[in-house]
Amino acid sequence: MFLNALGYICANNPMAMPKNALYLLALLTLFMGSCVPIKRLTYLQENEAQKSEDLVALTPSIPPYRLQINDLLSIRIKALDQEQIGFFNPTSNEVLNATEEGDLYFNGFVVDIHGNIRIPVIGELPVLGKTLEEVREDLEQRLLQDLFKEESNLFVTVKMPGIRFIITGEVGSPGSQIIYRDQVTLIEAIAASGDIPVTGDRTDIRIIRQYPLGQKIHRVDLTQLDAMNSPYYYIQPNDLIIVNPLPQKAWGFGTVGSQTFTTILSVFTAIGAVTLLLTR
Repeated sequence: MFLNALGYICANNPMAMPKNALYLLALLTLFMGSCVPIKRLTYLQENEAQKSEDLVALTPSIPPYRLQINDLLSIRIKALDQEQIGFFNPTSNEVLNATEEGDLYFNGFVVDIHGNIRIPVIGELPVLGKTLEEVREDLEQRLLQDLFKEESNLFVTVKMPGIRFIITGEVGSPGSQIIYRDQVTLIEAIAASGDIPVTGDRTDIRIIRQYPLGQKIHRVDLTQLDAMNSPYYYIQPNDLIIVNPLPQKAWGFGTVGSQTFTTILSVFTAIGAVTLLLTR
């Protein structure tokens, strides 16, 4: 369309060719540069080697989460003698559901600044830097050693009340979110937050992850299928997910071709109208 317009103008007004060609080339450059290419909008794209109906081998690496200060734990203890374990379970013998998060805040077990949780009778239990499985094994061993016998059929569960994360930037609903699952992928977290609009950069998702000794920044390109093999594809509690905007948003021309064309055409129409008024 732009090349046809350029040819028409040059054929009817050869003297205007340099100036009009420059304007149209600038318009074409702005039009092409301000549109968001489809490759930056599509999740988990396959490369040529992966484009087949064969099973694609994916080996996601999910590092175990290690507890940190201020983490909240839900601990439930079961045994044959229900009266003996009553004071271990603050609310009831049943696992708290998603509507009772406030109760868990008051009755759960918080990791204090020293990295411990306080268990009735047992006292302080160090948990900082340990996995949930390690805490469960340690607690079960102490209970069998001090209070229970093997015949008690002791059953201990240690969980976190879902995976809480913060997401900000170019997403539909930024803020603090919680998903009641043991494993949550990065795409699931983004989908639960309203997805990424056209102006969001899917190629450079930043994850600020908490570690016992500090924080680290990790990056994931969600437009590539290999992102599913990233050790950061599965989020962890307390992750901060940042989705940055694309440059096209700052330019303000539009995110699709029709928006860009309409905006640029309006600008050139206004410039032309002002030029005609000044030259009369």
